[in-house]
Amino acid sequence: MLNDEICKLRDKLNKSIENGDDYEIIYQLSVELDQLIAEYYQK
Repeated sequence: MLNDEICKLRDKLNKSIENGDDYEIIYQLSVELDQLIAEYYQK
């Protein structure tokens, strides 16, 4: 469950980076991914 969310968000972040999206979008995705990873390791 949480692992799937992490994978999907990681892929979305990678695509944003490859597409050269705005820094704010990339930063927000990165923060969300960090939060999910932290939640994953707390369990």
